[in-house]
Amino acid sequence: MCTWFYAEKSTLSPIITKAQQLPLTNTIMNTMARSAAMSGNIRPTDMAAVFAPNKQGNMAVFPMIWGFTVDASPKPLINCRIETADQKSVWKDSWFRRRCVIPASWYYEWGIPPSEVGYHNANEQRNIKKEKFAIQPEGSEITYLAGLYRFEEHRGIQIPMFAVITRESVEPVSSIHDRMPLILGKDSLRDWVRPDGDPGRIAKKALTNMVMEKAVDYPEPKPEFMQV
Repeated sequence: MCTWFYAEKSTLSPIITKAQQLPLTNTIMNTMARSAAMSGNIRPTDMAAVFAPNKQGNMAVFPMIWGFTVDASPKPLINCRIETADQKSVWKDSWFRRRCVIPASWYYEWGIPPSEVGYHNANEQRNIKKEKFAIQPEGSEITYLAGLYRFEEHRGIQIPMFAVITRESVEPVSSIHDRMPLILGKDSLRDWVRPDGDPGRIAKKALTNMVMEKAVDYPEPKPEFMQV
């Protein structure tokens, strides 16, 4: 599962800066009333820097909003289960034609501390305060989250929106949650975003060697007008 991730500006600066310089960023900011910072803690409905294909089908950087809007729910759809991505109508077209990659520093998950698992029954576990963990692939500065995107009309403007693909979790993540994002290796990024790529084949190469530690609450970045 993925409901929150962190984009460290020092590491992702080249990507974020490219996205911020695009006219589309100002359009999204003005239409959706969203910050163009694209760094720090990124939550659903925030704007983020995303890799997607350009008109030539090559990987490029774009700003997008996190979450598909649907009439049936007041909340955006932020995660797509890979097991049904090629079947459900909300995801199917994007699965085959519009795939993206969301570069992050790490993502967060909340769960019962692994040291407490197995020592309490179900009722007791419900009363244990969940802790926040930061998770990323071992040895990687950038966590490449696989995603889908589509265009939605908001106030008469076509706005790109993305969702993060999730899969069954692996250790050590499975000790706190049964789902995790589909995380790609750097060598899979271009194939993933290609409109004629084979997402099922590429997904089988997803990274599974994760490291997890108790998360630190990093300060939010200051607005640009406050930065020296």
